[in-house]
Amino acid sequence: MKKEKILQELAAMPGKVGFYYKNVVTGETLGYNQQESFLPASVVKLPLMMAILLFRSRGETDFDERITIRDDQKVPGCGAVQHIPGEVTLEMGALAKMMITISDNTATNALLRHYTVPKVREAFHELGMIGTQFNREYYDYESENKGIQNYFVPEELGILLEKMYRRTLINEEASIWLENVLRQQQINHKMGGYLPMDYPMAHKTGEEEDKTHDVGIVFAKQPFIVCYASNDIEIAVFEDFIRRTTKALADEADAADESFCKK
Repeated sequence: MKKEKILQELAAMPGKVGFYYKNVVTGETLGYNQQESFLPASVVKLPLMMAILLFRSRGETDFDERITIRDDQKVPGCGAVQHIPGEVTLEMGALAKMMITISDNTATNALLRHYTVPKVREAFHELGMIGTQFNREYYDYESENKGIQNYFVPEELGILLEKMYRRTLINEEASIWLENVLRQQQINHKMGGYLPMDYPMAHKTGEEEDKTHDVGIVFAKQPFIVCYASNDIEIAVFEDFIRRTTKALADEADAADESFCKK
């Protein structure tokens, strides 16, 4: 797929769309609204995980620590915790992994409450995220009605994903831990939709009503970062774009590496 065609498709789409791409071998980049803020659905769980890893690196949190979740704190949508009857007490590490791999909303809210929005905001800034913000829990309609929203910026997450790839996101241990968890992602119908089932990726999705996203690393022979964002979009159309574009970029990256090796 020619890169110009990607930009042409994005420009022709209704709604608000964003795209960030970087080949981590060649350094080639491509972007469309990559510095704009988008309503994130579940994508903002990824930077929350990065913030928690920052706290952990300082000895401010322990993944063996346990959190109790009351029945009235369980929320619908993605996840398993909501289906466990009665009070649920789980280790922080388990909640963190569920937040990423199955996008568990109840686990996410429990973690955000534990660390608090102000502390998470400070961590986001320290990690270099300004437009990316986690300002309220999921299903907090009172805050939402007041205009309090969460946001993410494709390029900001792309830069942090590259740091993870290069083992400089916080430190080597944190980078490896996060990549391993992202590789266990269970929601793979977008970026992975047209790729072989075992094609290696480390990514996080998000979807809600009229928005759908996917951000991560595709481990082609020339690995690349890619971040897709959309608000006020027809879900089926944009997800088809994600699948087609990721497959084309992966094919190109695999072929380019083979060509490079023959030189």
